[in-house]
Amino acid sequence: MDELIYKMKSIRLSAMSEKLNIRIQEAAANELSYLEFLNNLVDDELTVRRDRLLNKRLRQAMFPYMKTISEFNFAFNPSINKQLIKQLVSGAFVANHENILMIGPPGVGKTHLAIALAIEAIHKGFSALYKSIFDIASDIVKNQDRVIGGFLKPDLLIIDELGMKNLNPAANEIILEVIHRRYQRTSTVIATNRPIEDWGNIFGDNATASAILDRFLEQVHLLKITGRSYRLRNHESKEQKNG
Repeated sequence: MDELIYKMKSIRLSAMSEKLNIRIQEAAANELSYLEFLNNLVDDELTVRRDRLLNKRLRQAMFPYMKTISEFNFAFNPSINKQLIKQLVSGAFVANHENILMIGPPGVGKTHLAIALAIEAIHKGFSALYKSIFDIASDIVKNQDRVIGGFLKPDLLIIDELGMKNLNPAANEIILEVIHRRYQRTSTVIATNRPIEDWGNIFGDNATASAILDRFLEQVHLLKITGRSYRLRNHESKEQKNG
């Protein structure tokens, strides 16, 4: 037995080696066939490997926090297209290399929804990466080539808070290059509080903005969110009570 466990570990079947004794006892107690016993043991290994990969991808995504669809309060801002969100949860938009554009004022849930959809995509086997415009500005200063390479790898890239910070021309060019090279190969989510008409001002160049929009909007799911800031709900409740 010890020799078999050692051999399993040596070929990196750690989950099988850990569950071996339990599965032997289970097989004996339930009179399982050799095939059933082996199938259960292999399932143990596959389950552990899937969990490890899932956790690895969640770490690599660099989410600022973990938020799920089930935690989102759709009743707070009824303007949200709940049917579209349900459609996007399937992850088909990632498989089809489609994009998502979320437009709305601060606090209405854009970041929450973007992260939640990315988590759903990770559970379906895709990789994801979250970057706010502030992260991008900081990363570009450190190493431009590495930033571009890192942004091209994930199946799903989230660019959050676009328009909240003015970038220099070099940074704008990098974002354009990233969107251009991800075009029809991967999926990108952009969350912004600025309408499409303002993107020329965001990038400081109407030609650059037009080039980005031309590629990004070709296959895009548009999610416009209006309404109150969810972050200010407690403040509003206190004002109502005091009033």
